[in-house]
Amino acid sequence: MTITVRPASESEVTAAAAVLAEAFAEDPVLLEFRPPRPGEDRVAVLGDLFAALIRSVPATSRALDVALDGQRIVGAALWDAPRPHAGAVEAFGARVPTFLRVLGVGGALRAVRHLRRMDRARPAAPHWYLAEIGVAAAARGRGVGGLLLEHALDRVDRRRQDAYLESSTPHNRRLYRRHGFGDGAPITGLGAAAPISMWRPAVV
Repeated sequence: MTITVRPASESEVTAAAAVLAEAFAEDPVLLEFRPPRPGEDRVAVLGDLFAALIRSVPATSRALDVALDGQRIVGAALWDAPRPHAGAVEAFGARVPTFLRVLGVGGALRAVRHLRRMDRARPAAPHWYLAEIGVAAAARGRGVGGLLLEHALDRVDRRRQDAYLESSTPHNRRLYRRHGFGDGAPITGLGAAAPISMWRPAVV
């Protein structure tokens, strides 16, 4: 069946978050934020985390896209629109009860430290920020990530705007380079994780 991509409705936030949770369960940066705990359903726990992260961005300032195989959501991408961004730490504060429940006090403090480091790497110039993108395991290898990027970058290019992201794996960086992102500086101080910043200048 053909994969289609469109903006998500508010009622689809939970399903989109579940896809992101599955996709990021072993992500190096997230493992630093929230290591696995014995006996837990990690995907379910991270689903709560991603739903809170999505909702921490005002609806007027976010673009949540979903990829569908028929009626089933198999991919999701969360973008922050260009704006004077308060930073991930301040957005984190908007959902404190959920973050404390999922991360615990120690994990929340660790996440705040990591988010501050990542915020410092973000360019000052206005840009679209790819906060999260992920594909369900059953749909990997079908170009879903590329379709999600193309959908969003078409929106970015129509407005002649810049885009930015952090990439934590070489595999993902290859995908982003194919869509016009260039490698920036590594973001240090995140334990075993080694993300780099990536920038895509506006199409003129």
